[in-house]
Amino acid sequence: MEESLGGPKPPPPFTAEHEELRETVRRFVVKEIAPNVAEWEEEREFPRELYRRCGKLGLLGLKFPEEYGGQGGTHLHDAIWVEELSRRGASGGVAAGLNAHCSIAMPPIFKFGDEWQKQRWVVPGIRGEKIGALGITEPGAGSDVASIRTTAEKTEGGWVVNGSKTFITNGVRADFLVCACRTTEEGGHGGISFLVLESDMPGYEVTAKLEKLGWHSSDTGELAFTDVEVPDTHLLGEENRGFQLIMANFAWERLLMAIGAVGGMDRLIEVAIEYAKEREAFGRPIGNFQAIRHKIADMATKAAASRTLTYDTLRRFHEGETVINEVSMTKLLTQRSLVEVADDTLQIFGGYGYMREYEVERALRDARLGPIGGGTDEIMREIIGKNLGL
Repeated sequence: MEESLGGPKPPPPFTAEHEELRETVRRFVVKEIAPNVAEWEEEREFPRELYRRCGKLGLLGLKFPEEYGGQGGTHLHDAIWVEELSRRGASGGVAAGLNAHCSIAMPPIFKFGDEWQKQRWVVPGIRGEKIGALGITEPGAGSDVASIRTTAEKTEGGWVVNGSKTFITNGVRADFLVCACRTTEEGGHGGISFLVLESDMPGYEVTAKLEKLGWHSSDTGELAFTDVEVPDTHLLGEENRGFQLIMANFAWERLLMAIGAVGGMDRLIEVAIEYAKEREAFGRPIGNFQAIRHKIADMATKAAASRTLTYDTLRRFHEGETVINEVSMTKLLTQRSLVEVADDTLQIFGGYGYMREYEVERALRDARLGPIGGGTDEIMREIIGKNLGL
């Protein structure tokens, strides 16, 4: 059994082919992303060209068929990509921007869209020529998707969209938005449809680029739609059946967050161990002190438990099992554990102004979104409780 900084790794659902991909991603992130992260954080975005570069390397189309320009892989290939981004030093913002496009915005179009829609958005998206975003969250509707208020009124040949979205990753520079709209007056989860809006449509407006605690290198936008005319051809899937699309997307989004957290914890434990061996206090390395050893031991235990649950859920998801409860448990455990591991790592560094500390400080800020985004801790507990019969 392979060893890791978080303890023994469980037998993963990966093959030698997947491990070759891991090495490719690792080299790319270390050489072309990690050295630039601090600059991109200061600039509050990473270059648009990074999408094209990732597209050229095939990293945006890992799980899409070759006929659309993809690599013909599966969710497992995507998992390798996400884990190594976090493991090798990409900031939360870079990972969020790339994956909001290729792992969150494009999959619903591929799964529910027709051939014309795939050619219009998925094919150029895989090449990194068009950037996508998913538009669900609104000022009054986050985890409570039943409260969506953006409306799409049916007209001859299309729809007229009015409303707003907020906290949209890639929202500032997205070329297309997979947008949840209310298409009937029916309340609750019924009457929600998805339309693909394009940023050059009249009435589509980016009203703000949001400043955030973390994820500084990703552009997070607030959007407004005023009488945006959207053709019938932009309806994604069935009318008034958008809630099913939301649920299908949430499972993979939450599992991706868990996979990224596993990679992030490994990175932090590595940094903590290295620093504990170098930093001296009272004439000896701080790693010799029981309190520091115990703290790192606790961190490694959390990482090992998170990896075991995440890999098991990933394996079962890949095999087609219904794992709603398991995904909820996985997200709940990993996101809170990553925050705790990042906080403990910062405590070990003790406030000294080394570059590595800046990485740890950033990691803690980036991690804090985890228990909120993609469904809050409270929502995860509700799902788990209901599935347990409560």
